[in-house]
Amino acid sequence: MDNVILRSENLRKEYRLSHDNSNCVIPGLGLEIRKGEFVVIMGNSGSGKSTLLYLLSGLEDLTGGQVYLKGNPIPAGQKGKAIMRRSLMGFVFQQHNLIPSLTLLENILVAAFLVHGDRKESKDKAVRLMGDLGIEKLHDRYPAQVSGGEQQRCSIARALVNSPEILLADEPTGSLNSSSTANVLQIFSSLHAKGQTIIMVTHAIEAACYGERIVYLRDGAIVDEYGILPDLTRTEKERDLLTWLTKKGW
Repeated sequence: MDNVILRSENLRKEYRLSHDNSNCVIPGLGLEIRKGEFVVIMGNSGSGKSTLLYLLSGLEDLTGGQVYLKGNPIPAGQKGKAIMRRSLMGFVFQQHNLIPSLTLLENILVAAFLVHGDRKESKDKAVRLMGDLGIEKLHDRYPAQVSGGEQQRCSIARALVNSPEILLADEPTGSLNSSSTANVLQIFSSLHAKGQTIIMVTHAIEAACYGERIVYLRDGAIVDEYGILPDLTRTEKERDLLTWLTKKGW
């Protein structure tokens, strides 16, 4: 248990449809994420993948159960959850959610300034991250002036600027072309190699093969898990994962 960084117990999520009717999306789920793992959440449309990610991060309120981050229950109030996310979690979504009136550098700095008081240190780190991600020459560009892949790299820098314990990604390559997809996935792979804990939701086999553990959901429940064999070629990983997923009814 010492290396478990995130854990859920009897996680439950219901959406109230009317006074006497509700839709249970997550019926009581238990999951452990270990420090340094790259876990991929997969499942058919409507299986509860994104809902699970949002519950684990506190972006959605629980109906029942509990989520523990570094052994402590996540805060119940919205203010406590926001503070926790800013300091311990980074988020990358399919939609980049960049502020259009701010430059790429300013978009990254907004996240940094919410946590750190030292603005020079924050700016130095933001510039360094942009360099690491190959967008250092775009610091004064606005989101509309760069490609989708460049916007996504900016959102990754924004997610990393506060050195999060966990990086959470919801379909991070869903709106990118093949070249940008490969670049973003390689960035994730490099981060994982350096010890970054990553939880990623995806429907793409190519993306999933960059992880090391696949969690498969059906109707909000974990029905099985699959370990990616690191010594296989990329083609072999994709073939074996497709075979496994097909057996699960994917």
